[in-house]
Amino acid sequence: MAPPSAADEVTALLQAVFDEAGVEGFVHARDIDGDREVAFHADAPVIVASLRKIPIAVAYAREVAAGTLERAARHTITAVNREGGGIGTDSCRHDVTMSTRDLAFFMLSMSDNAATDKLMEILGTDRVRAVASELGCPNLPVGRYRDLWDPVWEELGLDPGGDLDAQLDQVSEDRIRGLAMLDPTRSASSTPREITSLLGAIWRDQAGPGEACAEVRELMSRQLSTHRLIAGFDNVVKVAAKNGSLWGVLNEAAVVEYPDCGRYAVAVFLRTPALGGRNPAADAAIGRAARTAVDHLRRTPAATASEETT
Repeated sequence: MAPPSAADEVTALLQAVFDEAGVEGFVHARDIDGDREVAFHADAPVIVASLRKIPIAVAYAREVAAGTLERAARHTITAVNREGGGIGTDSCRHDVTMSTRDLAFFMLSMSDNAATDKLMEILGTDRVRAVASELGCPNLPVGRYRDLWDPVWEELGLDPGGDLDAQLDQVSEDRIRGLAMLDPTRSASSTPREITSLLGAIWRDQAGPGEACAEVRELMSRQLSTHRLIAGFDNVVKVAAKNGSLWGVLNEAAVVEYPDCGRYAVAVFLRTPALGGRNPAADAAIGRAARTAVDHLRRTPAATASEETT
């Protein structure tokens, strides 16, 4: 019997990580400056949740670099932009005014949905959709949050003008699991491979002017959440990331940079049995899976690391 290949070994390690956490996982990692990769269900469609904010940031940074949008211009987030119950300005009770740059900062650092909607309002859906398509993510969900969520409330028969939390309490888990929004074959989606390709383009200054790519990299380095993918790496490793969550969906994508100048894009997507609430085992699995994939790239010759693992 032939000994297991390096690809078989990393497949087994990743599967063990996901089995231990009781989740279904999808992974892609790539060497930004080479051709090595790790692929674990990397071409399966996945729900990206807030990872959709990365192309929005690219569209913003391109406009700034082109001189058609001012970083310091002031914009007001109003009730039209807020869903309520979210993070950052999405939970504010009163209007908030901030700069264009700070809208992008709030969007990426704390995944502020209201700031995202305001930035989408400024940029326009068509412009963001064109950027996402150009960067290899043509099926990514693009639009204001209200535009994305109104079909969900309609599918569930809820009144968006009423108390949505109270109404959702009366909806069964089975109905939520059956939502088109949570089925990547019926809704806007991407793949782990597409997401790492997007990150690679940003880090190689291929997603727009160098100034624009550098700004997106800097903004992604400021993500406040550190309990998923980032937790899988030592402090000497720089990590710039964006995470996302929906019912039964946890994910994160990042670029990790080592002191020896090694740079790796990695994306981990999970489907979880629980629809919501805290899930420390799943959160930890994202970090462990990312570290497993990157460690494999760093110790494996290119010809082996580029094999499809599953």
